[in-house]
Amino acid sequence: MKFVDEATIDVAAGHGGAGCVSFRREKFIPFGGPNGGDGGRGGSIWAEADVNLNTLIDYRYARRHDARNGEAGRGSDQFGAAGDDIVLRMPVGTIVHDADSGERLFELLSPGQRVLVAKGGDGGFGNLHFKSSTNRAPRQKTPGWPGEARKLKLELRVLADVGLLGMPNAGKSTLIAAISNARPKIADYPFTTLHPNLGVVRVGPEQSFVVADIPGLIEGASEGAGLGHQFLRHLQRTELLLHVVDLAPFDDTVDPVVQARAIVKELKAYDPALHAKPRWLVLNKIDMIPVDEREARVKNFVRRFRWKGPVFAVSALAREGLDPLVRAAFQHVAARRRPSETPDQRFAGIDGPTNV
Repeated sequence: MKFVDEATIDVAAGHGGAGCVSFRREKFIPFGGPNGGDGGRGGSIWAEADVNLNTLIDYRYARRHDARNGEAGRGSDQFGAAGDDIVLRMPVGTIVHDADSGERLFELLSPGQRVLVAKGGDGGFGNLHFKSSTNRAPRQKTPGWPGEARKLKLELRVLADVGLLGMPNAGKSTLIAAISNARPKIADYPFTTLHPNLGVVRVGPEQSFVVADIPGLIEGASEGAGLGHQFLRHLQRTELLLHVVDLAPFDDTVDPVVQARAIVKELKAYDPALHAKPRWLVLNKIDMIPVDEREARVKNFVRRFRWKGPVFAVSALAREGLDPLVRAAFQHVAARRRPSETPDQRFAGIDGPTNV
């Protein structure tokens, strides 16, 4: 399934039905009085967060959503029927903007959250509504009120605790497959990952967090080069970034330090707030380095990179050094969660292999 994380749609709520002017007419009742009913309310449009959805692809092709109008009032004290509401189901993490003004209207951050997108118009009043002791035969009525119509821009930012970033072919997909239940496509060529992947990492009973893997970044990503810049927004809700570096590239002319600095530069150019997030260094593919050279290679990288934060030397393929990384990441995420918030409450429904 093609991944879509942006869409623009038009929504229009239903108009309210018009009121009715009518009088009771029966045998032997010459002056029956008014009995024109009110019009029905127009249908409203709601947005609801659904954990079973993980892309906005439905709204790439269904761009127009119109609710039904309310029925007009009728005689014999009959009120018009209200128009049916429309519920637009969207993935958890969707942000809704007004496409014309650019204003952020709301975010769907919890499963089942429902927000009113466009309110249906109220029905008009029939002449029954205007009856009084001084106005026994009212001939007034009002038309229905129009429903709201607007153009909306939908943007999906996945909800994940930990995000992976790095150059293409740094081993991010192998890492997320080794520590979580995600099963992304893994190959030995760059840009294998074409869309974000989500996986749940189980540390222990009722101890888990969600990790996100996005396509690799390259130099110039903040200006549109490569694929990763299109998906950096999915890391903006994370509590921790894991910068995955290929410590043993196949090409001897490639310097891992230069690549790592390029990633940091692009991250800062894209969003300073994202650059300021807690970031740990994950030096991957140590299984490609002789055992007696690993410690010296890691120290040399840290010294040249001038890194003072946490460093983890791992092999995602051989699954070496992953337990300390996973446990440290969970402790960091757990310390930043709200006391009343559990992973199951926040990420209910993300339980199997998930390709967002």
